[in-house]
Amino acid sequence: MTAATPSPGLDPAQWDARYRDGQDGWELGQPAPPLQRFLEGHPLDPRADGPAPVLVPGCGRGHEAVLLAARGFAVVGLDFSAEALAEAQRLHGEGDRAGGGRLRWLQADLFDGAALAAAGLAAGSLQGVVEHTCFCAIPPGQRQAYAATVQQLLQPGGWLLGLFWCHQRPGGPPFGSAPEEITALWQELGMETLLWQPAEGSVSSREREWIGLWRRNR
Repeated sequence: MTAATPSPGLDPAQWDARYRDGQDGWELGQPAPPLQRFLEGHPLDPRADGPAPVLVPGCGRGHEAVLLAARGFAVVGLDFSAEALAEAQRLHGEGDRAGGGRLRWLQADLFDGAALAAAGLAAGSLQGVVEHTCFCAIPPGQRQAYAATVQQLLQPGGWLLGLFWCHQRPGGPPFGSAPEEITALWQELGMETLLWQPAEGSVSSREREWIGLWRRNR
């Protein structure tokens, strides 16, 4: 993996300001209900397998990261916003206290391969990735780079569990998407689709959420 220059719109200072000013309408105050429902009862829910961590990119206040730690995973909550991670630490603890000692917070850019590698996140280092509101926050032109980064970070047999907001409104963030575009993105990288369907239990403000599970087979 190589370092990449963040594209316009990926400015940590802008996202810091959003958190400071309360302009974070995506915040639910809890894990996304469809993800929680899936992880706590779906027949395909992934189980903690070995020491390799699970990454939550764009973790924000860390609700999904804490849920995963409670399920027994070693978790890295990643965000390039210092304010987001300060909020995550305030809510859930920092250092060894976070997630019962199974969770660490990392301030870094997902597209900066050198920074990830320095933090122990090299190619093939993850057993899983959980996506929620990171994909819709980045400019659409960065989506192929996002998918390639996720695929590279996963070990063979590793999985991606994602909740994607497929709204059709113009502009963003959050940027919209079409379900067929998202699944094609992962299939082009050779990821096997295990699940891709409309999400169940979404909050009323999140119409057209889709949930998917993919596996890297090579």
